Amino acid sequence: MATAPAPSVPHAAETRHVRAVFPGDTNHYHTLFGGSAMAWMDQAAFICATRWSRTKVVTVHTGAIDFQKPVPEGTIVELVARVVATGTSSMEVRTEMFIEPMDAYQCILACTGTFTLVALGDDGTPVAVPPLQDDAAPPPAPTPPTSG
Repeated sequence: MATAPAPSVPHAAETRHVRAVFPGDTNHYHTLFGGSAMAWMDQAAFICATRWSRTKVVTVHTGAIDFQKPVPEGTIVELVARVVATGTSSMEVRTEMFIEPMDAYQCILACTGTFTLVALGDDGTPVAVPPLQDDAAPPPAPTPPTSG
């Protein structure tokens, strides 16, 4: 099986998605449901892997999901998904969820997780994905703005 060419845009390895946390997304503690957080993270990983491989992809494994901070109702969240490793037909995507209060310049890491996705051809069998090369690695994670 031939290896697919690497994407021409180095930052194809990263996808960002921004959402607001509304009351319908939260539990009785007024924080984001854990299952919703996982679904949002998987969606970001899916988009990232699709952009990397430009093929149909499916999630085949979810690694540890680490909930570090509750995500309050009324905040903005930014999901940052990055391809961190590739196999023959698989991509490992690390997804981070950052909390951004609507009334302050803060960026707080709330949740991290890893997802393994596999690229599929039209017949539903695995197909090769472009290898992740050192020069295709995404930039480092965003740093919180400084107060001043």
